[in-house]
Amino acid sequence: MAALADKGGRRFRPGLGATLCTLVAVAIMAGLGTWQVERLSWKNDLIDRIEAGLDADPAPLPSRIDDPSGWDFRRVSVTGEFLHDRELHLAARSFNGRIGYHVVTPLRRDDGTTVLVNRGWVPTEARDPATRPDGLPAGTVAVEGISRVPPGPGWMQPDNDAAANMWFWYDIPAMAASAGTENPLPLVVEAGPAANPGGLPVGGQTNVTIPNNHLQYAVTWYGLALTLIAVYVASQWRRDPAREPR
Repeated sequence: MAALADKGGRRFRPGLGATLCTLVAVAIMAGLGTWQVERLSWKNDLIDRIEAGLDADPAPLPSRIDDPSGWDFRRVSVTGEFLHDRELHLAARSFNGRIGYHVVTPLRRDDGTTVLVNRGWVPTEARDPATRPDGLPAGTVAVEGISRVPPGPGWMQPDNDAAANMWFWYDIPAMAASAGTENPLPLVVEAGPAANPGGLPVGGQTNVTIPNNHLQYAVTWYGLALTLIAVYVASQWRRDPAREPR
């Protein structure tokens, strides 16, 4: 026990309660740190896959997609006819500080399948397609863009209003049904930045910013665990009555 005593008459005398609480807390913090390290590896793999998909040449979109996740964030090409009279509007989308809509138009292909194409942003005053006739190409068109598997609704995000054609998040089955189309593919194609006649919609609205803060989180959790251990050790040095001066 000599190694656990100091010259001031104190000894390392850990209490049972403090020891148990510290062990549990340190185990939780170390576990969270390890989980963040695992998430870091997963996120790095995801970013590498996305970058590879965005750097590749456009791939023709197949008629059937059994694994939509394998097509997420990939450059694709698709050919068909836009159904402009059935376009859908994603509300509350901004561009250069202005609020407007994203125009989502069904693209009917020769094989009978339909793809929802996010053609880009329009200002509020151009929501009505009649205000932008030059941007409504007729006949067969070829679209290059980024395929996306839409996430579900965010926290506190409003409900979609199909009757008013006000969509706040992608619901592909509901959007296809509202547009009166069948056989929609389980993903959305976000058109690239190529300019549309008349300037609207403004394409290239894909957001590829993916936060990767897992290393900082891991360091934080491990650092908290080490700090707690240091506080625990320092707090358990106590006066030894047997060494008190008389």
